Amino acid sequence: MSAFTLRPRLMSVLLGLALSGNALAATEIPFWHSMEGELGKEVDSLAQRFNQAHPDYKIVPTYKGNYEQSLAAGIAAVRSGKAPAILQVYEVGTATMMASKAIVPVHEVFKDAGIPMDPKQFVPAVAGYYSDSKGQLISQPFNSSTPVLYYNKDAFKKAGLNPDQPPKTWQELAKDAAALRKAGMSCGYASGWQGWIQIENFSAWHALPVATKNNGFDGTDAVLEFNKPVQVRHIQMLEEMNKKGDFTYFGRKDESTSKFYNGDCGITTASSGSLADIKHYARFNFGVGMMPYDDTVPEAPQNAIIGGASLWVMKGKDASTYKGVAEFMQFLAQPEIAAEWHQKTGYLPITTAAYTLTKQQGFYDKNPGADIATRQMLNKDPLPFTKGMRLGNMPQIRTVVDEELEGVWTGKQTPQAALDNAVKRGNDLLRRFEQQVK
Repeated sequence: MSAFTLRPRLMSVLLGLALSGNALAATEIPFWHSMEGELGKEVDSLAQRFNQAHPDYKIVPTYKGNYEQSLAAGIAAVRSGKAPAILQVYEVGTATMMASKAIVPVHEVFKDAGIPMDPKQFVPAVAGYYSDSKGQLISQPFNSSTPVLYYNKDAFKKAGLNPDQPPKTWQELAKDAAALRKAGMSCGYASGWQGWIQIENFSAWHALPVATKNNGFDGTDAVLEFNKPVQVRHIQMLEEMNKKGDFTYFGRKDESTSKFYNGDCGITTASSGSLADIKHYARFNFGVGMMPYDDTVPEAPQNAIIGGASLWVMKGKDASTYKGVAEFMQFLAQPEIAAEWHQKTGYLPITTAAYTLTKQQGFYDKNPGADIATRQMLNKDPLPFTKGMRLGNMPQIRTVVDEELEGVWTGKQTPQAALDNAVKRGNDLLRRFEQQVK
């Protein structure tokens, strides 16, 4: 065999090895998240699409449990020097992440990578939650949500209620839940995330602060104050519903969502991000409504505050990794991608362009109620204390709220005592955080 015959074959082999080497050289970017079920599938799909379009990088999404578990895993990984490049952290972990020395602000990541990023592209109410005092993004909004009301239209019809009219007020909800129970449902009303929905968002929706210092945005010396008459009266109403069997408590997370889509509960208040699972599993006609408000409070409804999570960039990675992170975050913010994520999951459109595109596509016309989360957030211009919260140790404060409210549902204490105790214990946690960051 001549050298001329060998040369093309040798070149083919070398070319194959080179291509293989390039594939192997793709920079892996670990991405830890808390999206399970249908949401987890959507995250995997986003990563796959990015990887196909950017062969130099490989986003590796990994489910690390619920928000609390993934935050704990992230903190442990930082201590062991094995942190992911991207960590999804829920909104109440913002103050903790800002105070940590384990993150690189998103605006710095983009600047160092030489990739343009305009913070003004994000919806102001969302971007403000994750920005510093100069308006620079410290983490990138991803899955932002507000609580919404889901109701079983078929069950409403059976109970003699108008299936096209969800309850607008808490007073109406109490009557509807009683009617559903009378019609044979085992659960009239249930709620997920009781601290976020029944305390934090209830307060904002009724133009009330959760804490002083504009809910902590103006300083770490904030003091909790959600034990006022309006909040106490609300918990008293839920207590009475619970005693009658019209309100059922299923747990601290989103346990009520499965109780709703399984057909056990006629009404639930849950994250707008639960829409994907409800669409997938519900075998009945359902509707979406705004959060109820107390019709004795003239300022209500005000505006909802966001929940969900953002993406944080962790320290200790090389320049190639950070460039890949910036490319991925830029990809997620593209109007087509952000609009699709919003439409498939029920989370808010995080950019103005995504919201505009969704409207232009006629999505809201074809899917009544899909814009409710956004409408609640934009219902009125936010007051200084209804734009969100920035309180240290907030995950632990939510646990305290859960513990104290559970004392009400089990008949062990009054609503006033529960909220007083939660405020006292929560303030102890705030003072501890204040000392840590001094």
